[in-house]
Amino acid sequence: MIARAATVDGDVKHLAVPFLLLGLLAGCGGTKTLTVTQTVTRTVTKTVTTKPAPAAAVAACSGADLSGSFTEVPGSPGAGQISYALTLTNASPNTCFVSGIPQLQLLDAQGGALPTSVSAEQPGQGAAAKIVLQPAEAAQSQARFSPDVPGPGDSQQPGPCEPTAHELKVTIGGGEVTVPIDPPTPVCEHGSLRMTLFAAA
Repeated sequence: MIARAATVDGDVKHLAVPFLLLGLLAGCGGTKTLTVTQTVTRTVTKTVTTKPAPAAAVAACSGADLSGSFTEVPGSPGAGQISYALTLTNASPNTCFVSGIPQLQLLDAQGGALPTSVSAEQPGQGAAAKIVLQPAEAAQSQARFSPDVPGPGDSQQPGPCEPTAHELKVTIGGGEVTVPIDPPTPVCEHGSLRMTLFAAA
């Protein structure tokens, strides 16, 4: 009986070792879950095109914005003709423009209206440009006319063909400005003035 007990005890020890090893192996061979968080930064470049704000519209110069003169062009007399330059200066604090040929009226020494006829020096000329005038800037148009050769409608009697003009009234942009004529002069052919288009002075 004693020998048998020893054998059983020995068998138990032999069996216990493999179970212990299996337990250790099971503990070591367990599955582990590893969570990896990856942050991806994406840079997006977007081109935005913006339209510039439209420039403020420039208004036409009014006669009230202007000062001026109508003076003989030196060296211009010839073949019974002479040239005078009409110069208009922006006397306002605002930018404005002139264009084409203004409406004109010759005046005598008392401010009375004289016969006046205005036409383009070069009929059929292209579209007139806008001459933008900053404050104190000027534009100019030249007039060609006869001061002493009578034409249709003029007095054929000896003496001046027409009464002497002392001032020129300019109607432009809904307003008027009256400028001196230097020197005063008759304008023959019933006040015929052939004008060039305005250009920067």
